[in-house]
Amino acid sequence: MAYGRTMFPDSPTDRPDTVPLITAALVLASAVACGLIVPSVFWAALAASIVAGIALLAFRHPTGFCVAWLLLAGMSLEMALHDLAGDELFQPVIAVVKGLGIVLAILCALRFGPRLDVFSPAWTYVAMLAIGLIHGLYPGLTAADSVRSCIGSAAPFAFGLCRPPRDWANAIIRATAWCPLAAVAAAIPLAVGGIRPLFVDSGGARLAGLGHPAFLAGVCLPAIYACLILLYRHGRRGDLILLGVNFLILILTGARAPLTYGLAVTGLSLLSIRSCVFPLRWRLSLVLGTAAALPALLLVAADLSDFRLFNVVLHQAGNLSGRDLLWPQFEAAAAQSPWFGWGVGAGNAIIPPSGPIARLLGTWAAHNEYLRMEVEGGQIGCAALITMFAAWVTVHTRGLCRSDRRIMRLAFVGFACHAVTDNVLISTPACVLFTFAIAVFASVTSAPSRLVLPDSRRRA
Repeated sequence: MAYGRTMFPDSPTDRPDTVPLITAALVLASAVACGLIVPSVFWAALAASIVAGIALLAFRHPTGFCVAWLLLAGMSLEMALHDLAGDELFQPVIAVVKGLGIVLAILCALRFGPRLDVFSPAWTYVAMLAIGLIHGLYPGLTAADSVRSCIGSAAPFAFGLCRPPRDWANAIIRATAWCPLAAVAAAIPLAVGGIRPLFVDSGGARLAGLGHPAFLAGVCLPAIYACLILLYRHGRRGDLILLGVNFLILILTGARAPLTYGLAVTGLSLLSIRSCVFPLRWRLSLVLGTAAALPALLLVAADLSDFRLFNVVLHQAGNLSGRDLLWPQFEAAAAQSPWFGWGVGAGNAIIPPSGPIARLLGTWAAHNEYLRMEVEGGQIGCAALITMFAAWVTVHTRGLCRSDRRIMRLAFVGFACHAVTDNVLISTPACVLFTFAIAVFASVTSAPSRLVLPDSRRRA
């Protein structure tokens, strides 16, 4: 008998493809047996067997399930369900989406192997939770609410606790690049059927997709960075076209800050990062073409004032979209506990959801992550979170190829600036951004396999 081989190679239990079928049959048989013995628990047992079957499939095919989850998170379904069914489904849908991400991360850790991500910003939230419970929570914020908020804040970093293979990482990066287009495409049938409009009126027409224009813009940024990563790796025209499509979607959302940082990161990357597969003349053509198009857009801006971006640029360039009403409330709360804050989740309790400000603006979030972190963790917690982010990005990008390293570092500099005016840590687009970042960190790539742009063999 040869060592390492079974004595019965034809045994069906030794074939990997039969394992899921045998397991599913056993679980289903158990559910039927429970139903026969205790009929009242049949449906619960059947539901448990279905969940177990799905979990087994996800364990067997984690990459496909993770890609599907990423596209789902990028669609911001909680906003669509909020518009269709009211406030009751908003928070539960967010919890389900983030919970699915945590479950998939655990399955990936079991399948690919666990890893201790020492510098993950998620640990800062855990520390802030403990300090808040010891120090005292904001009035009206319960310990259960704080724990739930901590789990939701740490969820986007969950995949950092596993060791995914390169195929998983490449699939996540590719899916990130397609997230905005998938969100818009999924919203078109609802718009055609008159169920939910594709554009919403908010100071002008704004493309919303299945979610909110600001959320869609938040997904466009990692999609743009993913396209840059792919362009510098492979130099494919399709990725260049997809980059343009993502910028068009971002413009139609009417979000000023994301467009500014997306253009800045893209422009700096094209001008400062050399590439053998993405030659200099192509990069300069993109930058100069964009620069030449800006004056032309300003000339026709008056004719495009129905779109929110052009309307705001022409008439409300200094408008903070109500942030001047939100920030004083958070500043006052932070001043009452400047060093340790009021605990994770306090940012959701500062402005009453039924109060006049929330009814006027349609939100009670801070729209400034530094200010929200001062409320929840004080100056110590805010400084710790910034330090952990800097360490996380620096350590994980150190081993990447030059283009990946520089693009990701520029992207997180833009992210740090974007955090001044938007909720970039607590919204579902954060799941897309940080999962994409973890995928890039996990994919130390080799030389490109295809060169398709002209003069791609010439060094830029």
